Amino acid sequence: MCIYSAKFNKKFMKMSGDYNMTIQELKVGDSAFVAKTISESDVYIFAGITGDFNPVHINEVVANKTNFGGRIAHGILSAGLISSVLGMKLPGPGTIYLKQELKFTKPVRVGDTVKATCTVLEILPEKNIVYFDTVCTNQQNEVVIKGKTMVMPPRN
Repeated sequence: MCIYSAKFNKKFMKMSGDYNMTIQELKVGDSAFVAKTISESDVYIFAGITGDFNPVHINEVVANKTNFGGRIAHGILSAGLISSVLGMKLPGPGTIYLKQELKFTKPVRVGDTVKATCTVLEILPEKNIVYFDTVCTNQQNEVVIKGKTMVMPPRN
């Protein structure tokens, strides 16, 4: 289960996630987040969907011998929460994800709670393009992923 929250310079959004914001409604500084505790099932399901069965993710014996000292979740699994923010909260349904830059700064392990936050950095109304700062943190508020994304918000 994910926890959603948003802060906008406009009326409260519907908590059901079916609200979308057009470029005219967005303001620099608007932000939203989702938070999710990464489970054992999440890691195995993600491995099955993607075919990424790297032992560092699924084999404790092998992973214990790595620099991480144990299993870690797939980085893209945590980064996928950014997509949840953009596609469901800000700007919301109808948003087209165009570009993402990511830097993985700390490992995420099973049981960690990852919070993905997206904040509007720049708005280009003439191109219907919005740039977001994207940050994922763990339950200790340590940054595990940071980056920047470019999206095309819905037109209506």
